[in-house]
Amino acid sequence: MTKKVYEFSEGNKDMRDLLGGKGANLSEMLNMGLRVPPGFTITTKTCIEFFELGGKFPEGLWEEVIEHVSKVEEKTGKKFGDSNNPLLFSVRSGAPVSMPGMMDTVLNLGMNDEVAKGFSKLTNERFVYDAYRRFITMFADVVMGAERKKFDEIYETEKKKDNAKTDPEVSTTALKKIVDSQKGLYKKEVGTDFPMDPYQQLKLAIAAVFNSWNTPRAITYRKIEGIPNEVGTACNIQTMVFGNLGQDSGSGVLFTRNPSNGEKTVIGELLFNAQGEDVVAGLRTPVSLTDLKNDYPKIYNELIENVEKLESHYKDLQDVEFTIEKGTLYLLQTRSGKRTARAAVKCAYDMVQEKLITEKEAVLRIEPRQIEFLLHKSIDPNSGKSPLTKGLPASPGAAIGQVVFVPKEAEEWKASGKKVILVRPETTPEDIAGMVAAEGVLTSRGGMTSHAAIVARGIGKPAIVGCEALHIDLEKEMFSVGDIVINKGDILAIDGLTAEVFVGEVPLIEPKISDEVEIILSWADKYRRLGVWANANDEADATKANLNGAQGIGLARTERMFLGVERVALVREMIMADTREDRQKALDKLLPLQKEDFKGLLRAMNQKPVQIRLLDPPLHEFMPREVDLVTEIFDMEKANEKQEEIEKKKTILNKVRRIQEANPMIGLRACRVGILYPEIYETQAKAIFEAASELKINGYDPKPEIMIPGTITYKELAYLKPYIIKAHKEITQKYGFEIPYKYGTMIEMPRAALTADEMAKECEFFSFGTNDLTQTGLGLSRDDAQGTFLPPYVEKKLLDDDPFQTLDKKGVGQLVKICVKLAKSANPNIKIGICGEHGGDPESIYFFHEAGLDYVSCSPFRIPVARLAAARIALIS
Repeated sequence: MTKKVYEFSEGNKDMRDLLGGKGANLSEMLNMGLRVPPGFTITTKTCIEFFELGGKFPEGLWEEVIEHVSKVEEKTGKKFGDSNNPLLFSVRSGAPVSMPGMMDTVLNLGMNDEVAKGFSKLTNERFVYDAYRRFITMFADVVMGAERKKFDEIYETEKKKDNAKTDPEVSTTALKKIVDSQKGLYKKEVGTDFPMDPYQQLKLAIAAVFNSWNTPRAITYRKIEGIPNEVGTACNIQTMVFGNLGQDSGSGVLFTRNPSNGEKTVIGELLFNAQGEDVVAGLRTPVSLTDLKNDYPKIYNELIENVEKLESHYKDLQDVEFTIEKGTLYLLQTRSGKRTARAAVKCAYDMVQEKLITEKEAVLRIEPRQIEFLLHKSIDPNSGKSPLTKGLPASPGAAIGQVVFVPKEAEEWKASGKKVILVRPETTPEDIAGMVAAEGVLTSRGGMTSHAAIVARGIGKPAIVGCEALHIDLEKEMFSVGDIVINKGDILAIDGLTAEVFVGEVPLIEPKISDEVEIILSWADKYRRLGVWANANDEADATKANLNGAQGIGLARTERMFLGVERVALVREMIMADTREDRQKALDKLLPLQKEDFKGLLRAMNQKPVQIRLLDPPLHEFMPREVDLVTEIFDMEKANEKQEEIEKKKTILNKVRRIQEANPMIGLRACRVGILYPEIYETQAKAIFEAASELKINGYDPKPEIMIPGTITYKELAYLKPYIIKAHKEITQKYGFEIPYKYGTMIEMPRAALTADEMAKECEFFSFGTNDLTQTGLGLSRDDAQGTFLPPYVEKKLLDDDPFQTLDKKGVGQLVKICVKLAKSANPNIKIGICGEHGGDPESIYFFHEAGLDYVSCSPFRIPVARLAAARIALIS
């Protein structure tokens, strides 16, 4: 039969998967010779068996528990349930991954009426009945599910009658009354007498600790932290030591370094004459360790010596719980302390300088998402304000401003010195100027890869999307959430990292990128294999990317350069053209504008590759919406405006109707536009080569790479290549020298991935467009899915993650692997990267490393995250 229970002396810190973090560390502290109250641990596997059996103890468990109780009795000289020399236990949870405060604990277990009488003779009545009333309260709440508030009310009422201002002042007489009253309430609430059998108490408490694994708060915490539901919790049964035996006793918690800023200073608090729950509950104001040092210097020195030993042993900031019983120090728990992102970086850097850990260990010590916390403003979590509502965290950072609903007004208000939050049902390409002008963006529709989300991340704007609680009325320029109405001009605050929306001003925390961050990222760069590039649409993006350590541009979206009223008008002129000649005239007007855009990108990334994707979206996206045109024509006719102007609008309407598609995502878009209208791609190529040539004349070393979007066959690449070559030759003749360039494609369709050997013979690079590859691979529309059924799919574990945020490894990931293998076999020198949203997601980056990609490309603001993630996977592979 599998062993289900381990004495503390049988374990060690490497057994945390089996014994949980708490149990493994209690064993380790005992092995180190530190003073730990005796006890034993029921394994996490037993917890899982408990659930598999429908909440019943596995065969043999209870017998092992009784056996280990006897062993503790032998070690302590006390007896469980004996009134003359009683042994009391704490029963505590302990998952393999720290989940502070999420699961349950029962203290003083084993107390009953007879034990209380006998224990009083050994200690003092006041202490005993204080422990007894605590036990009844915790047992009723944690084990039996009674409402704790009612038990606390009995205590507070008697405390007031006793004229006691603090807990230690409550008299023995009052405490006895409290115990009697709480037992009466227990019977009323639970329906049975309070159990006097210590073994019955223990059996019920163990089951309660196991069941606390599935409380709503524990489930929510695991979801947030990405902790698997299947690991279970251990249960630790440990001899009670008492911090409430008098003023020479106490309980406390400390951190071996400051968990807020990482400074090497022991930070801690304790309460004299108190149990550990008093410190955690915050019902009494604790004192600092300085008070312990002043009153009990010997105990203080022993404590500091012990925790320094623990930090040196674990090589990490430790969170330590301790109790002092009648002048004797006991350690009850140690674990790696939760810390802020700033503290994580500071601790890792300092520990390398102290030669406690290596550079590699420092890189592994920091979670990539912690770096993201350091890159953007955030709302002060201590502001005390409650959020109005929540949406999807599209782009991190916090912003405060006045609400506007019209993008043009965002520009105007910004120009007049006002800060604004742009609120829209959704955004479109024409909203770009308003988005740039706004401090942040809030939409009621859309998902994590919607237009608003992608653009906001690209331009570094805080954004919340898919905030379905918002009921927006654009005509009245207001929105409501329940009964609360927000009008144009009202102050709103958003936090794109937490996806929380606040009414009014809230304090913000400014990002502080320290020298330590830069140094740790430089260490990361030593060990990563993957290159880290950036998605950038203009010179400002590219400059930011460079500052954050980008090694190139993996995606420059040329359609983004067409945004803005003037340029959209030129694109519409091109679309409205009925002949190639007329289209070329419009393109000739766009060419110098595009050339300047390309110059900015290539200049900012001097000597680094810049992959420029030729026009990708369907043409109708640049045109007005049919419904808007119909409404406009109706209004014009009603107002008897000039027939000539009305006919112009009708011509546009007819064109819009002709180019509308049932499914534009897989319709006339991407390279298919270039094949039907090759002059578009040829003109864009000319603009790229002209920009590079002019920069070359001025001493720069531009490295353009032309990327064809949306291909499904090598024949498309072969068909379009002569137009690029023609443009290159023409510009080479014009300037008298040749600009080297690379020719490649985006892999966005399953067929392209599955025929990569053919595609690779026409290309020098591939770039996975994983946004569209996920849509086509899974058969899901990202915006429709994220706003409707996708969250329930993730919630019900039908999908492990949102596949538009973290790559679907089993499906889309297999397409990536097949593509890489085929491409490398046909063209060993081909360069393969990824430029979808997944390029900045740490979990996806880990996969791309293993799949053999050469680089990832992400938002300029996520480059530090990607650099760290790429290093971490290289170090653990």
